[in-house]
Amino acid sequence: MHLVPADRAGRRTIDGHRVCEAIAAIGDAGRLRTWADRFSLLADANRLALLLALHRTGPLAVSDLAIATGMNDPAVSQALRLLRAAGVVAGEKEGRVVRYRVVDEDVRGLLEHCAA
Repeated sequence: MHLVPADRAGRRTIDGHRVCEAIAAIGDAGRLRTWADRFSLLADANRLALLLALHRTGPLAVSDLAIATGMNDPAVSQALRLLRAAGVVAGEKEGRVVRYRVVDEDVRGLLEHCAA
C-alpha cells in the first residue's frame, strides 16, 4: 500500500492493492479540482444550452444566443462572463458585435457526448 498517505496508513483495508489503484485513479488534487470546476460549469442547464449551441454552430453573438436558448440578453451575458473567466469560451469582436466560441478542448469533448 505504497500510495496510501501517512495519515491513512493505519486504517484497516480489505483489498490493499485496489486501494492503491483507486488512489492512482483519483490522481492529483489540483487536477481533480479542475475537473470538478468544469463539471460545475456544465451542471447549469442554461450554461450547458449556451455551450451546446456554440459547439454545434460556431461563433454566435449574445442576442442570437438569447433567441436560440430562450434566455434574455443579460442572462446570456452573465453566463458567458462566467464561462469566459473559466477559459471555456472566448469572444471575438467584429466592430460592435462580439461573437463567442468554445475554446476549451476538454469541454468540447464533453459536449460531443452531450449532443450525441
